[in-house]
Amino acid sequence: MNIHSKQNKIILAKYIPANSIDLIVEWIYRFNFKLKIKRSRLTKRGDYRAPLQNKNHQISVNHDLNEYAFLITLVHEVAHLTTWELHKNKVKPHGEEWKNEFKVLMQHFMNETIFPADVILALQNYLKNPAASSCSDLSLLRTLKKYDTKQEVTFVEDLPLNTLFKIKSEQHFIKGERIRKRYKCKEIKSNKFYLFSPLCEVILVNIATENTEKLNLLPA
Repeated sequence: MNIHSKQNKIILAKYIPANSIDLIVEWIYRFNFKLKIKRSRLTKRGDYRAPLQNKNHQISVNHDLNEYAFLITLVHEVAHLTTWELHKNKVKPHGEEWKNEFKVLMQHFMNETIFPADVILALQNYLKNPAASSCSDLSLLRTLKKYDTKQEVTFVEDLPLNTLFKIKSEQHFIKGERIRKRYKCKEIKSNKFYLFSPLCEVILVNIATENTEKLNLLPA
């Protein structure tokens, strides 16, 4: 084992299940990609960039995912890589070709030495027709959420109407009505409206402890 493999194993041990590390390290070299662990991003959990202008494949994954969500996201992005190798830009990003690659790659990890039984069951249902993001599958996302350590975070859809919440950028919103698939929420300072996915993770604000003067709010 070379020094880079050892370093990669040490780093990956912080983010993915122990029994998945060896194969992921092997993939990094077999598929020749750079893995970047990024700060939390509200709109995506990971992404893939093709090796244009003689650069390596590049995959990024958010640092704050639990180990099961991190691994699923990583495999999702590796499936983009293998799809690109086979078809370049001639197919849809999440078309049948990507779905087939993702299903094949995930089979390497579908056992209880890596995932808990409830995650495997939710994954099996999701893999029947995987979507552009695992976040779009409510059953899988709810199952994965059980293994989060950040208990103060919840989904927009779980909040009652007119509830005050904030996102990681510290912007504060009031939850409004659902319009088709998203919730129309008002940002406190600007009074502008934004559309939120029902599955967007937010932080419930306790007005009793929040700086209400800064928000121009008064406790009820």
